[in-house]
Amino acid sequence: MTDSLKRVSEQIDRGAVERVAKLARLELSDAELDEATTRLAGMMAHFADIDALDLDDVEPMTQPYELVNVLRDDVPLETLDHDEVLAAAPDASDGRFGVPPILGLDL
Repeated sequence: MTDSLKRVSEQIDRGAVERVAKLARLELSDAELDEATTRLAGMMAHFADIDALDLDDVEPMTQPYELVNVLRDDVPLETLDHDEVLAAAPDASDGRFGVPPILGLDL
């Protein structure tokens, strides 16, 4: 385990998890705090295992598989008639739909 990871994993104790839970406004029981502390300590130990690997010859990547976008051709289609749609709306004026205010503003 590297010194930096060792220092971080040593700092992950029940008190640290409790402080983070409070900041995140999470109400955790004692059992949940203990489980979270154990899991976080385990994650840090796993990170130390990864850090110990010799990855000098491994090329960095953003995706494990090559991604290909599958897109259809952009073909314009017939649309609904603007006046017909507005005629069916419960409230329309000046060529626009009328909707109730959501911010308490009466425009």
